[in-house]
Amino acid sequence: MPVVTSTITHHVRLVTMNRPEALNAFSTEMMDDLCDAFLAAEADPETKVLVLTGAGRAFSSGADLKSMGAKGTPPKHGLKGLLEAIIDFPKPFLIAANGLGVGIGCTILGLADVSFAAASAKFKCPFSALGLTAEAASTVTFARLMGHQQASWTLLSSEWLSAEAAKAAGLVMSVFADEDLLSGTMRHADTLAALPLASLIQTKALLMRTQKEGLKAAVAEENAALDRLKGGAANLEAVKAFQEKRLPDFGGF
Repeated sequence: MPVVTSTITHHVRLVTMNRPEALNAFSTEMMDDLCDAFLAAEADPETKVLVLTGAGRAFSSGADLKSMGAKGTPPKHGLKGLLEAIIDFPKPFLIAANGLGVGIGCTILGLADVSFAAASAKFKCPFSALGLTAEAASTVTFARLMGHQQASWTLLSSEWLSAEAAKAAGLVMSVFADEDLLSGTMRHADTLAALPLASLIQTKALLMRTQKEGLKAAVAEENAALDRLKGGAANLEAVKAFQEKRLPDFGGF
């Protein structure tokens, strides 16, 4: 079964993270396949808008902590490649965040052009609790969207954020009833897809012209900081506790 699926209807490409049994945790395979989906959507002249959502009851529970330390095939793109593909994506990128959004399942909201959430969705950045630090350029995007104090609290405290609180803070634009999330998001996507692609691309390029390089620099600095903190005493204890199910309230990064 593919861990990422992609369908296109009326110029809107719906990309779905498809690991519902793992709450769509970001495995190496899923990161690589998701990166490929963005690259394919960029190259496809029939795609005007990309919508990202998750299968099942979660948007994403973050990094797959259970696979940490496991040896496997080296990543094709990795986290850096995925995040740079999203930052460089020239077309409108919308998120329909259903259910749980933890770690990168929360921080990725800051890289979307517009994010929507289900009423039951809740978000968390558990980095401090895991002995780690933030990623996905959230140290830039969250402050820009939420203001410095709210962004600081969200990234530092490891506390939950409800869908309504995320909307009030500016992290998502609208909250829909759970059963209306995808249809509501697709209505917005259809509105954009009815417009000339050249205009969409040009306007997004202008909106992003002062941001792209800063976001990529933030990704590089955050990833370097993560590498320094991974394997530290606090991180090892948190990962061990998670794997032993002593920290059921924590997701990945």
